[in-house]
Amino acid sequence: MPIDTSTSFETTPAAELAERYGAAGPVAVPYDADLAPGVPLPVAAEALLREYDAKGEAGEIVEVPAPLGDGVARILLYGVGDAGPRALRKAAAALARRAKGRDELTIALPEAEPAAWAALAEGALLAAYAFRMLGSTGGTTPGVGEGRSKPVGRVRFAGPDAAREPVRRGEVTARAVALNRDLANTPSSIKSPAWLAGRAAEIAGEAGLGVEVWDAERLAADGFGGILAVGRGSANPPRLIKLEYRPADPADDRHVVLVGKGITFDSGGLSLKPNDNMKFQKTDMAGGGAVIAVMSALAALGCRTRVTGLVASAENMPSGSAQRPSDVITHFGGRTVEVLNTDAEGRLVLADALAYADARLDPDVIVDVATLTGAIGIALGREYGAVFASSDEVADDLLRAGEASGDRLWRMPLVEDYRPALDSAVADLANIDAGGEFGAGSITAALFLREFAGERPWAHLDIAAVGRTTSDEGINSKGATGYGVRLLLAYLAGA
Repeated sequence: MPIDTSTSFETTPAAELAERYGAAGPVAVPYDADLAPGVPLPVAAEALLREYDAKGEAGEIVEVPAPLGDGVARILLYGVGDAGPRALRKAAAALARRAKGRDELTIALPEAEPAAWAALAEGALLAAYAFRMLGSTGGTTPGVGEGRSKPVGRVRFAGPDAAREPVRRGEVTARAVALNRDLANTPSSIKSPAWLAGRAAEIAGEAGLGVEVWDAERLAADGFGGILAVGRGSANPPRLIKLEYRPADPADDRHVVLVGKGITFDSGGLSLKPNDNMKFQKTDMAGGGAVIAVMSALAALGCRTRVTGLVASAENMPSGSAQRPSDVITHFGGRTVEVLNTDAEGRLVLADALAYADARLDPDVIVDVATLTGAIGIALGREYGAVFASSDEVADDLLRAGEASGDRLWRMPLVEDYRPALDSAVADLANIDAGGEFGAGSITAALFLREFAGERPWAHLDIAAVGRTTSDEGINSKGATGYGVRLLLAYLAGA
């Protein structure tokens, strides 16, 4: 389900919020060196903060009762750190988690830059996200603990009128991230490539996007051999999804193409994964989900760059019709690949989409995003996604967007000396380093993809380690994180 928490914005002074809204839910007031005068507290603010050894760090909350007629209001004094985007995102997430099960949460905004106000709205809403299938109680016994697990019903933001638009933009961004989480968290018993294409078409209709879908028959006719090969073993045929955004008032004639991996379930194919590795593979289309979610938000955010999104979607399953290790497939454009491991399938579907983008769409920049290699998690852990790029300019722009958005990136090298790992005796390329001589699985995967992007500026985002999480913490909830949506929206805002 999308984020159920509703929002509102008003300019009511912080000193009046408890009286107006304290009966409906907690009222959060920022503190650093000072506190808004007139906020009703049982003792002086300085004494309270000193008693709790409060330092004003982001995510720190001091809860105190305050008189409210014959009752009591809950005041949440929250630290803002340096009041930058990262700090306020963290602070708002902590507040939303503290307000679980309540009807309302009112947040008085601190003095900050517009980007930080937007981040605060993102943090509050993303921490309120919860995925539940229709009819599910969310893992609770009805009537037992159900209320405390329910996200806060409404968040009211109170601050200067200048914060109204940044808060709106933060909400649009958060809801796009939630859309990606929903797509990725949907079980693969429902989420076939056809289902994903259908949802993309619905979203395109709501967002005013152009949409085009290739079914298996058309994929075969147009020569998309990689997507077809990966999908051969499944009863659910593959799809290629194309979404188009053309701004009414373009800043220039630039055209950016986003390419997403849309593997709706990855068993590994005949190169079968162990069971424990297979449990989370419903989220293996998180890169494709990011592309769909980004495209859904471009008009609402007033993006002035033309953007095309491609999602190469298949289900990688073992069967009598599945591709075999040693098969040779022909990709869009005619390049042949020897498949040495059917579990290295993401690069095969991406290769078709990249080759199509290069040959048919005439983009200025191509960016692909994929949960591609487990090796990247060993290199970078779960706090950074990886960017590989053929262009220093594109890499720098993405790195800046990552810092600004909170979806942080680390640039990884395209080591030319590793390129022989992809040589094949029977085809133009092999899909893995068969001999294991070079290692560096994430780098050789990126080098493989580069072969299909032509000479155009291109970047590859490997989000395998950051696309999902096993815990509820900060802005993330267990399952898909929605990583990449904030990053790409920030990148496109400056494109």
